[in-house]
Amino acid sequence: MASLVVEGVTVAFGADLALDGVGLTAEPGRVTGLIGPNGAGKSTLFDVVSGLRRPSSGRVVLGGRDVTRMGPARRARHGLARTFQRLEPFGRLSVRDNLLVAAELGPERRRAASAVAAILDRLDLTEIADSAAGTLPTGAGRLVEVGRALATRPRLLLLDEPAAGQDGEETARFAALLRSLADEGTAVVLVEHDMGLVMGVCDEVHVLDLGKVIASGPPDAIRRDEAVLAAYLGDA
Repeated sequence: MASLVVEGVTVAFGADLALDGVGLTAEPGRVTGLIGPNGAGKSTLFDVVSGLRRPSSGRVVLGGRDVTRMGPARRARHGLARTFQRLEPFGRLSVRDNLLVAAELGPERRRAASAVAAILDRLDLTEIADSAAGTLPTGAGRLVEVGRALATRPRLLLLDEPAAGQDGEETARFAALLRSLADEGTAVVLVEHDMGLVMGVCDEVHVLDLGKVIASGPPDAIRRDEAVLAAYLGDA
């Protein structure tokens, strides 16, 4: 059973369609890429999936359950977690406490401290665990947001440009993390402009342009798709 099914999702802002009949799936154990030009509708789709925006039409199904009318908190209890394009840490709290806030609200609350320690180690954040999250450089800040999402033990993880601000070595480690999460059975959906990361780590890629999915398939097919080259990759 797919962790995520999006069917015919449309979002209208007045006469303008931010999303126009979008459909896609994300499977457990796979990394699914979502790419496209700025303004294509990628973050709007994440808002719909996570419950921050109600679609004009269409539906969202998580783990076989229709959650289209559920709010974000209920969707989180059904195993969804996400990060945002704009960093949103609790800036005055330490890195450790940022993760603890999430862990204590999730299924690991009885062993939150040990769960957080394991995530800090996994993300190479242990050395800065006591630093205020608001003082970190962008690359480290994005890892904190990923760690906070992981602390809720998600079955579906939505990542909105998580590699922004990372150097080449950090991005390589991050790619390995995504593959390991998928290998553990998590469904990962990745919005990212780093095409090296997307093409290297994703099992399937969906391409949005002007609110519509114009191509879906494995990375090799997406690289050769003429519509994708014209709309996006040809400019890269």
